[in-house]
Amino acid sequence: MISDQARDDARLLWSYHRMHHPPRACSVLVGLGSHDLGVADTAVDLYQAGHAPLLVFTGANSPTTRERMPRGEAVHYRERALALGVPASAVLVEPRARNTGQNITFTRELLATAGVTVSSVLLVTKPYEERRTYATARKLWPDVEVVSASTPLAFGAYAESIGDERLVIDMLVGALQRLVLYPAAGHMIEQTVPGDVSAAFDRLCAAGFTSRLVRAGAGGR
Repeated sequence: MISDQARDDARLLWSYHRMHHPPRACSVLVGLGSHDLGVADTAVDLYQAGHAPLLVFTGANSPTTRERMPRGEAVHYRERALALGVPASAVLVEPRARNTGQNITFTRELLATAGVTVSSVLLVTKPYEERRTYATARKLWPDVEVVSASTPLAFGAYAESIGDERLVIDMLVGALQRLVLYPAAGHMIEQTVPGDVSAAFDRLCAAGFTSRLVRAGAGGR
C-alpha cells in the first residue's frame, strides 16, 4: 500500500527531475533506450513537429529490457519510429550503450563518424531521467546546447501507463541519488537539490522505496 505522503513526495521528485525545457529546433534528436517505448513515440512526435532533421536511438540491453527488446533497445526504438512513418534515412542507431554516460559518448562518436555537425541536441528520455541525462550530457558533451524532453505526463498518469507505481517511485529515488553521487565521480555536472526535495527523498527511502539505489562509490552510471 502506497501512502498519500509517499505519493506527494514522489510528485515533488517528479517535478524536480523534469527540466521543463520548451522543445525547440536542434541539430539532432537523441532518444535514450529503456524499457519505455513512450520515449521512442515522443522522439517521433518531436521529429514530425520539425524539431530536428535526424533521429538517433541509443541503447543495448539491460536486465529490464532483455526479454522485452531482444534485438536491443535502440533497434526496437528504430523499428517503432519506422512504423510511425519516420523515413529510414532519418534514423541512426547506436546499439552498444549500457548506461547514460555511454549513451552520450557513443552517440557523440557516431555522429562525428557520420560527419554530422552538432551545435544543439534535443535529448528524449523518461520523465524522471530528464535532469540526470541533461547533467550527464553537459559534462560529456560540453560544446553543444542541451535541451531535455520526455513524454508530457503527470506522475500519476505515467505510473498508470507503466503499470507499476512502486517501481516508478523507486526509479525516482534512484535517479535523485545518482544526481547527488555521480558529479564527484566525474559522470555529470552538479545539480542543486532543494531542501524540500531532499526531505522527500529521505522519507521515501525510510518508507522502503530503495530497490534502485546504488552503493556510494559504485562505478555504474
